[in-house]
Amino acid sequence: MIRNGHGEAGGAERPGPGGRRAVRVWCDGCYDMVHYGHSNQLRQARAMGDHLIVGVHTDDDITLTVDGRDTYEEVKQAGRYRECKRTQGVSTTDLVGRMLLVTKAHHSSQEMSSEYREYADSFGKLSHPTPSRETLSSGGSSQCPGGRNPWTGVSQFLQTSQKIIQFASGKEPQPGETVIYVAGAFDLFHIGHVDFLEKVHGLAERPYVIAGLHFDQEVNHYKGKNYPIMNLHERTLSVLACRYVSEVVIGAPYSVTAELLDHFKVDLVCHGKTEIVPDKDGSDPYEEPKRRSIFCQIDSGNDLTTDLIVQRIIKNRLEYEARNQKKEAKELAFLEAMKQQEARPERESDCDF
Repeated sequence: MIRNGHGEAGGAERPGPGGRRAVRVWCDGCYDMVHYGHSNQLRQARAMGDHLIVGVHTDDDITLTVDGRDTYEEVKQAGRYRECKRTQGVSTTDLVGRMLLVTKAHHSSQEMSSEYREYADSFGKLSHPTPSRETLSSGGSSQCPGGRNPWTGVSQFLQTSQKIIQFASGKEPQPGETVIYVAGAFDLFHIGHVDFLEKVHGLAERPYVIAGLHFDQEVNHYKGKNYPIMNLHERTLSVLACRYVSEVVIGAPYSVTAELLDHFKVDLVCHGKTEIVPDKDGSDPYEEPKRRSIFCQIDSGNDLTTDLIVQRIIKNRLEYEARNQKKEAKELAFLEAMKQQEARPERESDCDF
């Protein structure tokens, strides 16, 4: 077991409020290509108790034993099972599709292309919003009309102010805190980003980290192809979910301007070891913070990039598609078993004289 190190020294568990016994919550899943949907599920699970323990599956996250039984049956019978609400509009399947098809439809609210719709249907098009599959056990389940799978599917992301509030800390910089500004795409928010932000967070005793996220068109200008894979609103939630970030600037200017630095009273500006692409006019986007001697580059010690993740997906496309189809078949079988189990008490009551 790996502890996250955010508790007290020595990893000792603290008692719950009022000295009561601490409530420990178990939550598990595959968590392949962790996104803000996973983060929201873990946030909900953490709110159910005092300590959260997360189990990561080796492969299929369908909750069935080898003999076809629900793996959460015992905790359900004990009244210790809870469900987390699904974060609508995001799935690993959807993100993979964007990488493979090299389209830009996800940058706006435009309709899916025929090619992308065919891809979505082949992986179990999500017909309507459903609860999350990942599970005090905490988890979720639902059934989807038309024989489609409600878990391994593609859906449309709709941003709302409530979603942002759920992820945001709502805290403003306090006297004595060091305001640190970082900017970038933070696309497919991954462990490389987390390691970078952790290093940035550790630069000050009392840091207040502000992350500036560039507009989709800006990212596409300096990254090309169909980047960013996640649109601005999706990237906002992903970065807000990181404990090292206090605030996010949605649609930050590519060049770090004097106005931005003065408005947020920035003490330090940081950039990773990735290439610094000049602005459209050929100027250095960090010219102003360099002039003020508040710019520094940070080596996260992690060479994982969004490009490498995309390359992995493209390289292993056939393997991924086969795995996904096998997974959906299992999940559909599970849904049918649940449906039959729910219908059984009704048939028994009909025969009760």
